[in-house]
Amino acid sequence: MINPKEKKTEILLESGTNELEIMEFTVADQHFGINVAKVLEIIKYNAFPITPMPNSNPFVEGIFRPRDEIMTVINLAAYMGLPPSGSDAHDILIVTTFNNIHTAFHVHNVDAIQRISWTAIERPDATIYGGEEGLATGIANVDNRLITMVDFEKIIVDISPAAGIQISDIDHMGTRANIHKPVLIAEDSPMLERILLEALEKAGYVNITSCHNGKEAWEVLMRAKQSGMELEQQICLLITDIEMPQMDGHRLLKQVRDDPFLRRLPVIVFSSLINEEMQIKGESLGATAQIAKPDIADLVHLIDVHIL
Repeated sequence: MINPKEKKTEILLESGTNELEIMEFTVADQHFGINVAKVLEIIKYNAFPITPMPNSNPFVEGIFRPRDEIMTVINLAAYMGLPPSGSDAHDILIVTTFNNIHTAFHVHNVDAIQRISWTAIERPDATIYGGEEGLATGIANVDNRLITMVDFEKIIVDISPAAGIQISDIDHMGTRANIHKPVLIAEDSPMLERILLEALEKAGYVNITSCHNGKEAWEVLMRAKQSGMELEQQICLLITDIEMPQMDGHRLLKQVRDDPFLRRLPVIVFSSLINEEMQIKGESLGATAQIAKPDIADLVHLIDVHIL
């Protein structure tokens, strides 16, 4: 059986390599992937009893307790509109951890763990993969095989909206004046990008440039460097996710800190992957601050501290 914990430890020892390890799994013979950093363990589907919950979301099978914590089980085939495996006895639960919650996803098989570069992952075409409504954050090319990287955060928010960024948290901060200092954002999820922009604009930050991955953000920073203007006139602060096609947030952070012109730029890492190990990794790369999604009010406070 694949041990994601061992693989996770191995890759966490390195910083800014622009690599990740993906766990490849199948649902109805279609190939999908998840970042190993999100995986706690994999369990045989019938290893523990699953208790149905009355009036729950139709994609929620129920709850189970593999250790000391009760977890929700989400049927990925049902959510994706794909047929069941036909034999639950061979199915798998992928137990995940992100956004500070643990969730189990019911899949049909786990195939392998692949180590690849983020450059091997392309941003999906919005017209084909549904844009904000789509489930693909990237398409990985592994051994001439295409693997769809699934937006698990979107699935959680679709099923439980309270688990996502809450615009109402900004309302509790009271009336705020518009702030025109320029902010750069790197966020690959179309849904989260829209919500993040809406929240920050509500908080008064009206001069925001948004990029879909670290590579795009780096190109914006390079243009700022080559313009001849002071950096603060063009970008006062960078907010970056960690998981992104082409260039991840840690690689972006490393390149910023290695550049004499950019190294003083405040960089806030805003990611669903923030945990103890990722905190250590971000600190080693020089992150100004790190905060776990979906804590938008805390993010705004940090932006205020480092801009105002």
